[in-house]
Amino acid sequence: MYDVKASIRNAEPADLDSLIYLLAALFAIEEDFIFDESRQRRGLTLMLGNERGCVLVAEAGGQVVGMCSGQLLISTAEGGLSLLVEDVVVHERWRGLGVGRQLIEAISDWARANKVSRLQLLADRNNIPALDFYRSLGWQTTELICLRTSVQR
Repeated sequence: MYDVKASIRNAEPADLDSLIYLLAALFAIEEDFIFDESRQRRGLTLMLGNERGCVLVAEAGGQVVGMCSGQLLISTAEGGLSLLVEDVVVHERWRGLGVGRQLIEAISDWARANKVSRLQLLADRNNIPALDFYRSLGWQTTELICLRTSVQR
């Protein structure tokens, strides 16, 4: 592996199409989610306007090659703020070059600036490359599992 220095910045509405493309690639890996462009566009638009969240992009060669997003939560366990890292994805051609690490470092910096004491994320248990990546950065697995249900409208 060698490092490529990507430019990390806050995402802007003009980045939406690139972010949608990246989410489509991510959801193709994750078994629990089905890509729906209108839903993902709506969610990203909400994230971009969320003061308690952060959407970062990695830019290299004049194109968006990765993204990472997170939302602040209040943690009773921590007695303060935690950050739920929502999406981390790097374009396939740019994986293994240090871009993902740069994104995680940047969102960690954002978390520190917002007095966050813990970052957490969900990862597909079958996405071994992603799990290895997070472990290499010092992330630890827990005994917790994720449960979910839909709210009936």
